[in-house]
Amino acid sequence: MGGWHEVQVNRAGEQYTMKHRIAAYIVVLFCCASFGIRAADKPNILIILSDDQGYADAGFQGSKEAITPNLDALAKAGVRCTSGYVTHPFCSPTRAGLLTGRYQQRFGHEHNPVYDPLDEKEGLPLTEKLLPEYMKTAGYVTGWVGKWHLGSSPKHAPWQRGFGETFGFIGGGHRFLGWVPNGRQYTLPLLQKGEETKDVPPHLTAAFGNEAARFIRSNKEKPWMLYMAFNAPHTPHEPTPDRLEKFAHITNPARRKYLAQVSLMDDAIGTMMAALNESGQAKNTLVFFFSDNGGPVQNGAVNTPLRGTKGQVYDGGVRVPFLISWPGKLPAGATYDSPVSSLDVLATAMAISGQQMPVDKKYDGVNLIPYLIGENKESPHEYLYWRNGKKMHAVRNGNWKLVRLVNQPIGLYDLSTDIAESKNLATEKPEIATKLIAALDAWDKELIDPVFPGSTVKNEDWGPGGVNQKNNK
Repeated sequence: MGGWHEVQVNRAGEQYTMKHRIAAYIVVLFCCASFGIRAADKPNILIILSDDQGYADAGFQGSKEAITPNLDALAKAGVRCTSGYVTHPFCSPTRAGLLTGRYQQRFGHEHNPVYDPLDEKEGLPLTEKLLPEYMKTAGYVTGWVGKWHLGSSPKHAPWQRGFGETFGFIGGGHRFLGWVPNGRQYTLPLLQKGEETKDVPPHLTAAFGNEAARFIRSNKEKPWMLYMAFNAPHTPHEPTPDRLEKFAHITNPARRKYLAQVSLMDDAIGTMMAALNESGQAKNTLVFFFSDNGGPVQNGAVNTPLRGTKGQVYDGGVRVPFLISWPGKLPAGATYDSPVSSLDVLATAMAISGQQMPVDKKYDGVNLIPYLIGENKESPHEYLYWRNGKKMHAVRNGNWKLVRLVNQPIGLYDLSTDIAESKNLATEKPEIATKLIAALDAWDKELIDPVFPGSTVKNEDWGPGGVNQKNNK
């Protein structure tokens, strides 16, 4: 699979191919990369993260069941990355990788932290500097809305990690409707600028969209970075009755509720996009959208045509719906096929905000702009890697994907002809398998063991409404 699918762009009645526009984009690239740009000229950065959304579950991904007009409009305005990946197959580790630009196993964040405000070890290690801290240095207003799940002690709180404006919940999940605020995870009080509020909004997803829109409008005179981390469509599935009725034709009850949750999230994204447009900031805002991991099929998600589900290192666990939009700077309605990663968000944000990448540690992301505008024809990544404990490893190199599971034969798949990872070619292509095993082992030696025990919760430990009965402190 190569890079660009060539697209046609209509301007003043004339047709131009993407190749005809590259020269103009290169000019934009150099302007953004110059380290002397004024704060007022710096682009805004909006990172939208969905939670447990299936690879197939968006209109722009071809779904006929998932109704996502606002995400579809974002896809039409930007670039759809068909091989967009995250760094882990479940929630917290992938968020740690996103906000640091580093494989989270480099600093021992390999588990979901237990919710315990008294435990200063459970969470994203304080040795790591996060994206909002860099953005503040560059003169940005920084905001977090939604789900945190990166440590619940006061030292791990988002307002201690670079976020100036905050609204959301600290734990790993939350009820959406009619909860009674208390000290238990999934019913925790929402936090506004670090202070508890007893307010219970009509629907949590809509409240997050409204707060994100408020942030966008109130900071239109300054460059800003907003991390909008939805907990939809993660369980518990609690859509509004009217939205559930919209999907009454879906016979699977779990999928019906899940799709209603996706639809409500899409509404909230529409609220945010309207704020960008109405405040005149759309053309000066780089938008990322992707899911934090693959969809859990048992909860109604669909990852077709991928193999696997949340928690696995097959593509169904780590390959996600992935969009990047920047009107006038990136091509509209384009498709990019080379592998990209959530690791690339930090490096891209650093470049367009006029900052140099730090050199104190090894960073794993790249600035995607030269690739997306066609200036760099190479693949952004020679290798992408995954590790879920000692039992699951995987590596992708070009179109080849190798999966190594404990006590199972090595799996080798050619994703250009077998996106479903169904035909194991390890015995037919031993030289490729050997090469990828060596690369995987070399990468694994760079990593460290987990620095906190984390949650060992299994599905059966979750009670009614998604409340954790085992590690709910």
